[in-house]
Amino acid sequence: MKTFYVYIMSSFKRVLYVGVTSNLEKRVSEHKLKLIPGFTAKYNIDRLVFAESHSDALTAIAWEKQIKGWRREKKIALIESINPNWDDLSQPPQRKRSPDRLLMTV
Repeated sequence: MKTFYVYIMSSFKRVLYVGVTSNLEKRVSEHKLKLIPGFTAKYNIDRLVFAESHSDALTAIAWEKQIKGWRREKKIALIESINPNWDDLSQPPQRKRSPDRLLMTV
């Protein structure tokens, strides 16, 4: 069974891009490496800030089109409902090191 993803990418300055794909890892990599010229390469959109899986392509495409039609504020609310810090979801979580640990690694 194939899985389809509706995703939102962001730049450091929070320029947004909404897309749909059946291979999220590959597509995010293409954005990060700027392999496809266009909007995301021009505006340095390289952070995955939202992703949602669907089992049906038509449902995923309809959801992507719906989100694209939303005002920016509504897209931001969707992102922040699952990712309030706008973390790059394609990266492993950063571990916070305590000051003691930093001193021990000298």
